[in-house]
Amino acid sequence: MGLTGTVLAVDAGNSKTDVAVVSASGEVLATARGGGFRPPAVGVDRAMDALAVPVERALKEAGVASVSHVSACLANADLPVEEERLAAAVTARAWGAAVAVRNDTFAILRAGVSEPRGVAVVCGAGINCVGMRPDGRTARFPALGRLSGDWGGGWGLAEDALWHAARAEDGRGGPTELARTLPAHFGLPTMGALIESLHLGGLAPARRHELTPVLFATAADGDPVARSLVDRLAEEVTLMATVALTRLDLLTEPTPVLLGGSVLAAGHPQLDQGIRTRLTAQAPLAEPQLITTPPVLGAALLGLDHLGSPPGAQARTRAHWEAATGRTPR
Repeated sequence: MGLTGTVLAVDAGNSKTDVAVVSASGEVLATARGGGFRPPAVGVDRAMDALAVPVERALKEAGVASVSHVSACLANADLPVEEERLAAAVTARAWGAAVAVRNDTFAILRAGVSEPRGVAVVCGAGINCVGMRPDGRTARFPALGRLSGDWGGGWGLAEDALWHAARAEDGRGGPTELARTLPAHFGLPTMGALIESLHLGGLAPARRHELTPVLFATAADGDPVARSLVDRLAEEVTLMATVALTRLDLLTEPTPVLLGGSVLAAGHPQLDQGIRTRLTAQAPLAEPQLITTPPVLGAALLGLDHLGSPPGAQARTRAHWEAATGRTPR
């Protein structure tokens, strides 16, 4: 049977999926975790089959077959047309009477604020930014990589670090310690050896992500080229946040700017200070803060927003996930 006034919250990222069933009063009835959600790689049908595993486990644990509202924040829902297609696919599963699908960055934002108002910049493998207001207005970017004008994230940093290091070694560019530190990370003697290994498959392409921490370590040791890439990322994060604040008319009032994702959460002093300094100059009322709360909380709160649940219910839901962190949203 179904349960009236209940939310199925889904935060489905590329690497893992978290699911929760939450009552309108804010009680967390069940949770479950599954694998990544990757429609571009495996197709929508197979991605939905994988998503069904933790969803149906959580529904069973909660003792229900369906809920009032499905709040699904999904990776790879980057364009409105993709959200519509995925919403249709979720609706077809009959997990809830109503369905709302959003990009998973909205879950990160909503998890870090006490009301649906603020901006979030997420920098992990890629980079994305969204913003929202209580009146329903949102700001977002396509976040499709260079095709949509994006730069940053672990992938972009690693690519640019390799580019500078390769040119330093062969004489087309200026010197940089990256020409030594990048190949040394893999136990290789030169950039030429690293390039050959990446090109011929000795190293899997995904291992390029390992070079992002090497870049930050090289920057911390004072290398000018590495430091310039860190500064560029600080500028990009600030630019995305400022544009989102401007679109939502939030530049003139104190507004949380949430910073999330593995790169921003790593606590690199140059990057952290660079972002805060630039935000102070370009958006003086912005309130930057690191978000570490599980994004599935944000999906749940968005669902409770839809139900019109009172603040006390939302506080009860938040307490379920935030007890360990001791963090209070602003």
